[in-house]
Amino acid sequence: QVQLVESGGGLVQAGGSLRLSCTSEGRIYNPVGWFRRAPGKERVFVGAISWSGTITSYTDSVKGRFTISRDNTKNTVYLQMNSLKPEDTAVYYCAASTINSVTAAKNFYDYWGRGTQVTVSS
Repeated sequence: QVQLVESGGGLVQAGGSLRLSCTSEGRIYNPVGWFRRAPGKERVFVGAISWSGTITSYTDSVKGRFTISRDNTKNTVYLQMNSLKPEDTAVYYCAASTINSVTAAKNFYDYWGRGTQVTVSS
C-alpha cells in the first residue's frame, strides 16, 4: 500500500516562498496531486503531475506562482510555492491518482497523506 508523507510546511510572510515535499517509501507509478484545505472550507485541487513529470496541471489561482516537480529516484514530489498570499493559508495534502492521467477530480485520488500546515501572514 502506498503511504505518502508531506513535509515542508510552516509560517511565511506574504510574498515569501516554501517548498513542500511528498515522499513515499516505494515508487509511485501514478500521477500525484496536491490539494489544500483552508479553515472552514473543503479540500480543493491545487495541481498535479504525471508519473513522467512531463504533464502538469494547476488551478487558476496558483498558476505562475506554484510549480510541481518530481524526482522518481527519490520517490518524492515537490510543490514549490512562490509569491505566497494569505489566502494560500491551508493544510496541504498530496495523494496518488488511481488513474493514469492528470486530473483535478478528488475522487480519482487515493492514498492521501496527513497534510502539512502552510500559514502565510500578511
